[in-house]
Amino acid sequence: MRIDILTIFPGMFRGPFEESIVKRAVEKGLVQIFVHDIRDYASDKHRTVDDYPYGGGPGMVMKAEPLFAAVESVQGQAAEQGPVILLAPQGRLFDQGVAVELARHDRLILICGHYEGMDARVHEHLATDEISIGDYVLSGGELAAMVVVDAVVRQLPGALGSPESSADDSFSQGLLEYPQYTRPADFRGMGVPEVLLSGNHGEIARWRRQQSLLRTAQRRPDLLARADLTEDERQWLLTNLPS
Repeated sequence: MRIDILTIFPGMFRGPFEESIVKRAVEKGLVQIFVHDIRDYASDKHRTVDDYPYGGGPGMVMKAEPLFAAVESVQGQAAEQGPVILLAPQGRLFDQGVAVELARHDRLILICGHYEGMDARVHEHLATDEISIGDYVLSGGELAAMVVVDAVVRQLPGALGSPESSADDSFSQGLLEYPQYTRPADFRGMGVPEVLLSGNHGEIARWRRQQSLLRTAQRRPDLLARADLTEDERQWLLTNLPS
């Protein structure tokens, strides 16, 4: 996969992509990540990428001209084609399903917004998709792009140490993940559930599923409403949820 990121703050990406899973995926050749400075595509000597909004109002608006020039130039740098994604508050909400969907593409181009927004012609005629990572205000799309890249790269075969790791992540099955424990079995009088020490893999799997259901019902009941549960699981929850 190839991911191109267009931003006016390319330095923000140096740290996050030089650590952990994303770094290892790059080293394995599973993904290529290129960060492009939108200012390089401005047409004036001051490298201007924003201007006052027509009609008046506070703040500045990102200009269409350098954004179109940047995307068109970057698209020509590789044969693979893919969606041009604008990180914007009005985009569809990013979740695990969207991460899996995006990971199926050979290429992604991410545009990081800034200031009071972008010229509407970018939304209407350049971007093919718009994504928001949540209903809150950020200074720009850079942090959102990092979130999208991290979540997508995790889905690439070989990116994680174990193929099961991604499948067990919270939200992968529409539920929160079950509680995890490691050595020692007793820490300051706090023990590990006996079933996890039993070696009975069937019982362990059943316990983990039940704990996942219980945790989701207690902390994210909105997810449970959309989850694919058996009738036995629904009955188990009714009898085991604290009143």
